[in-house]
Amino acid sequence: MTTPTLSELLTEYDRSIAWTQALHADLTPAEITWRPHEESSAIGWHLGHQAAVAHFMVRNLTAAEPSPDPELDGLMDSATAEADRGALPDVGRLLDYRSAVAERVRFRIGQIDEGNVGAPAQLRVIAGTLLTAVINHEYQHSKWIGEVRSDAHGKGVPPLPQSGLLSVIDGYCVLA
Repeated sequence: MTTPTLSELLTEYDRSIAWTQALHADLTPAEITWRPHEESSAIGWHLGHQAAVAHFMVRNLTAAEPSPDPELDGLMDSATAEADRGALPDVGRLLDYRSAVAERVRFRIGQIDEGNVGAPAQLRVIAGTLLTAVINHEYQHSKWIGEVRSDAHGKGVPPLPQSGLLSVIDGYCVLA
């Protein structure tokens, strides 16, 4: 198998985000913010966490990107203990954060793909690895979202995304 291009990886990134969207689009705000117990995260936290990780990776590996919502960075960081995360913001704010981060990921990777950066060949390698990790992380947390959606809220889970670049390992969709 050949290494996917950055353009192909961006298509896979969009596919992973669309899968997450399909998993939460019909949920109520109460279902998105529901927690099984105090040591468990709500679907909403996972939605923010997926975006925070993408933002952290772009910021730390490719460019000093400012956060679209600095307050959410700490709340959505898995290094922050569950008990210290505080209340989730409203769903609209979480989705705005996700959208803003995704837009910046696309922009920054596009700049790298076009060679509009210093060290374009080196950053192309970094960007490919970054996108693979971000995509796999998106699917990792989407699996949990799907399980809570099904088990706790009694809603069906749409079929897994299909792509020649995706595999299922241990029940997780991955770009392998």
